[in-house]
Amino acid sequence: MATTAAPVSDQTIVEFDVRTDEMLVNMGPQHPSTHGVLRLVLRTDGEVISEVTPHLGYLHRCAEKIGENVTPIQFIPYTDRMDYLAAMNMNLAYSMAVEKLCRMKIPEKAQVIRVIIAEMNRVASHLVGMGAYGLDLGTFSPFLYAFREREMILDLFEEVCGARLTYSYLTIGGAHDDLPEGWVKRCQDFLNYLKPRVEEYHTLLTRNHIFVQRTVKIGVLSRETALSYGCTGPMLRGSLDRTKGDPDWDLRRTEPYCGYETYDFKVIIPPFPEAPTGAVIGDCWHRFYVRMLELVESIKIVEQGLQRYATAQGSHRVEMPRHLPAGEVYVETECPRGQMGFYIVGGANKSLVPLRVRARSSCFANLSVTDEICRDCLIADVPAVVGSIDIVMGEIDR
Repeated sequence: MATTAAPVSDQTIVEFDVRTDEMLVNMGPQHPSTHGVLRLVLRTDGEVISEVTPHLGYLHRCAEKIGENVTPIQFIPYTDRMDYLAAMNMNLAYSMAVEKLCRMKIPEKAQVIRVIIAEMNRVASHLVGMGAYGLDLGTFSPFLYAFREREMILDLFEEVCGARLTYSYLTIGGAHDDLPEGWVKRCQDFLNYLKPRVEEYHTLLTRNHIFVQRTVKIGVLSRETALSYGCTGPMLRGSLDRTKGDPDWDLRRTEPYCGYETYDFKVIIPPFPEAPTGAVIGDCWHRFYVRMLELVESIKIVEQGLQRYATAQGSHRVEMPRHLPAGEVYVETECPRGQMGFYIVGGANKSLVPLRVRARSSCFANLSVTDEICRDCLIADVPAVVGSIDIVMGEIDR
């Protein structure tokens, strides 16, 4: 019996009108990837970011206004609470501003101590930045390695001032106390231990395939944009290009203080021969790598300072005048996250307190560029971009 195939019916073609809706997504203020109480409002089209708006003020402590109601010495502990991961550097910046207003001359030994301590705090800060950035991108081991070394630095800090986070050690006129007996040797022993560990960090994170894929060509910050927003520190240096004649912009070199001009160190600026394939100057990987190389340079500076300490002349501190003279000053120093500046107006009629105290936060300027470098990224890239800025909210909400 013959069979015939059933006729093929016409297939109905259904057309779908695929559209995505614009959404506002809140990231924070309590979020593990915002490095503090920061609220980011993300405007998204599907998974693609079209706008990022940072909302600040959740940590505001009125530090500047407090500085206008207490004596300069009393204000030193408040500077600790600004960038609390680099409190020694905050102490130094404010102290130098008061010293400039009072026309104080700081002894050589005090300057050497300041360089040693400030650079040790830079190392500790960059270690936290490395470990926390690894957490942002989903790896836990680098965080443990970083805090293992940082605890040893905090042990050394505890010896000199009794504190492990907010120190008030570098103060007006020099340092609160001289270095304890045997501290120089213990510090050098730690540096000898730390130097070979840096290669472990690169193996764990810098050259990790997943880390590279999450950071290369992500959050690209051009040189022009960085300058227009007033970015400083590793945020700016990660966008410069030495082959194009960009300057070695680091206040320790361009406007030296505390005798930095007499120390041998390099200012870290791309390009880097070891950059992974596809990396672009100004991306997240370059900002991270600048900090990793700066850590090595800080070790070199500390070692030079330890060698000078034994022969340094003078005392560890001189007393400041009881009354603030009239006048105004502005002083910036190179802190781990960029240039931290303090503006002080001296009081009139032998006042004990300043008339005005203002702080110029590097983190505030660096965070302002978030919208520019997050556009057209995916939502999953936002932690990588924000982590690469390496902000501390205490410095922003000062």
